Amino acid sequence: MATNGKQQSTARSTAPAKGAARGSSTPVKRRRPSPAVYRRRRQVVFGGLVLVIVLVVVGVLAVTGMFAGTPEPQAVDTPQPSQVPTQGSPPSSTPSASASPTPVCDFNLMTVAAKTDKPAYGADEKPLLTMTITNGNAAPCEVNVGTSQMEYVVMSGSDRIFSSKDCQTGGVDLVKTIQPGKSETANFPWQRNRSLEGCGVINAKPGAGGAYYTFEARLGNKASPKAVFQLN
Repeated sequence: MATNGKQQSTARSTAPAKGAARGSSTPVKRRRPSPAVYRRRRQVVFGGLVLVIVLVVVGVLAVTGMFAGTPEPQAVDTPQPSQVPTQGSPPSSTPSASASPTPVCDFNLMTVAAKTDKPAYGADEKPLLTMTITNGNAAPCEVNVGTSQMEYVVMSGSDRIFSSKDCQTGGVDLVKTIQPGKSETANFPWQRNRSLEGCGVINAKPGAGGAYYTFEARLGNKASPKAVFQLN
């Protein structure tokens, strides 16, 4: 009985523990991650890489904007330094925009004169009636010297002999610029005939035998002093 008790005691003390046998003699195998886990890990890494790239691009753009300042201005049509006029000297390539038009002549300062080419005419000679318009203004001015404004009138005392407007079919305007103190001249060859207003028919002719006549030149409402001539 005593011997049996010893053997059992020895057997218990020498037998290895169950846990120890597993830990010392058999290695523990770890489970490998599944493919889904690998995909998730790659997605996380890829997302982080994209985020880093975005941050880098934003930073570069911000730095570029700081140095760029404002955008490049549009081109404007500005004169070159050689074309910029100095004070008091208008540019030679373009006319002055402030140039004023030529004013109309003040008729109170205009002079209308009448004369004939000869003081006396023979029976076969025709007088040449001349009208002269002179600018008495202090500056150049414009005046209408067309036939619409001109009239040549021949009188014998109070008898109206002839007017250039009686048979005029249509007057025309002719505006001219006359310099101060300068003149415009117009001639009218008179046929030694009578006329009536409206170009009525008249057979009578001016008298001869040394009769005196007067010629008056009119421009608008401005009349000249009368020029005297003789018809023989």
